[in-house]
Amino acid sequence: MATTIGEPNAIAISFFLAFIGLALAIAIWAARKTRSTEHFYAAGRAVTARQNGLALAGDFMSAAAFLGNSGLIALYGYDGYIYCVGGIAGWPIVMVLIAEALRKIGRYTFVDVVAFRLPHPSVRITAALGSLMVILFYLTVQMVGAGNLIRYLFGLPYEFAIFVVGLILLAAVLLGGMIATTWVQIVKAVLLLSGASVLGVLALARFGFSPATLFDAAAARSSTAVLAPGGLLSDPIDAISLGLGLMLGTAGLPHVLMRFYTVPDAKTARTSVAYATGLIGFFYLLTFVLGYGASAIVGREQIVAVDPGGNMAAPMLAELVGGRAFMGFIAAVAFSTILAVVAGLTLAGAATLSHDLWVNVIRKGRAVEHEQLIVGRIAAVSISLLAILLGIVFKGQNISYMVGLAFAAAASANFPTLVLAIYWDKLTTAGAHASMLVGTVGTLILIVLSPAIQIDILKHATAPFPLRNPALVTVPLAFLAAVAVSLLWPDSQEDRFADLQQRLHVAAE
Repeated sequence: MATTIGEPNAIAISFFLAFIGLALAIAIWAARKTRSTEHFYAAGRAVTARQNGLALAGDFMSAAAFLGNSGLIALYGYDGYIYCVGGIAGWPIVMVLIAEALRKIGRYTFVDVVAFRLPHPSVRITAALGSLMVILFYLTVQMVGAGNLIRYLFGLPYEFAIFVVGLILLAAVLLGGMIATTWVQIVKAVLLLSGASVLGVLALARFGFSPATLFDAAAARSSTAVLAPGGLLSDPIDAISLGLGLMLGTAGLPHVLMRFYTVPDAKTARTSVAYATGLIGFFYLLTFVLGYGASAIVGREQIVAVDPGGNMAAPMLAELVGGRAFMGFIAAVAFSTILAVVAGLTLAGAATLSHDLWVNVIRKGRAVEHEQLIVGRIAAVSISLLAILLGIVFKGQNISYMVGLAFAAAASANFPTLVLAIYWDKLTTAGAHASMLVGTVGTLILIVLSPAIQIDILKHATAPFPLRNPALVTVPLAFLAAVAVSLLWPDSQEDRFADLQQRLHVAAE
């Protein structure tokens, strides 16, 4: 059976419009409750553990996880699952090291924690710039997935599809802020887990509900190489670097960390991570089935013919095992995935620009409530427009592969400074600057010099830097820079480590 992806699908369009209507209805409802910056950025700190766990899962289970990971597993087999394992491995780090400290010390962004420890304005500026870099990388990933999806659903040009998605997400964020974003993410998580579960069951049913038979069929249709490592990452050092970036990058993603400010206390923050970890782990097991199912049932040749990056593998599988109606539902679920994550990213970027830079640096904390809301909404508009532009520039790239680069940036620019600010008493302002600058600039330079840019995009024969993911180099360099500079130029006058630890350990649960 040949796929009809690429032709307008009335059922898919109906589901798509229904979700847009639901998202806008949530935004309008949330707009009535959004009366302050605390509502706009933190949902009034009234989200329960279960709700935040679902929202965290909805925020993290992105287009890369659903479309990109399934496509990589379908095309490359075993190696594609590294993206899943690396991502889920970061959540215990978030629970143990990050979640409680964020909720007890910060207000809206992870930059608040670093700035509490090291209150010099320049620290907040550097941290905010690193945060924005990560947000823009991740936004690019989501927009590429959105453009492909809408193009296949409606038969619209890719660039126009990107523009439409940008306008929809902007309306949702501007109207309802974090309250709307939270409930869109919850709805998206329920839809995605339900849709992926049904799709996985239908795929396994073709092989007598035997995973071993499914894997054998995938190997028979392509080659036994899909069951062994080396199909995507032939260099084990590159695989380790990718895994490290995904694991530590999870604990440095600004839009994920921002969710810990929406709950009433630190205990609720930790509990919500437990819920999220279970849901995300279950979902990643499903992507393994979906990827190999697409390889066995759809075939790698057909997947590549529709999209060279493999991003349409899951919708194509849905059509072959459940018909056009089910494919339409899965495509609409994939769109809901993208919209929810992009909304969270846009809000995180707006918080970074308005709260971290405008309110605390330019206005030195003296901005009134109304001014903060206006600046936040202007920032959301700016980030949305930039996301549209980046989505057009990076057309055709595999979104799961690109997300690895976003995680490398988070692992290098954000994670080292955040952890050292919380747990190392000798960190200084100069050390924090060195860590963030080395992590940010080093990641950007090595990504530009890597095969991802030099070979895949610029079509050069070789790349100056051999690794496709730079985390194995940039993360240790960021830690080393912080330690070396802090020890060489101590500055105890600005060290508020004792105050931070008191708030962390004495503050009420």
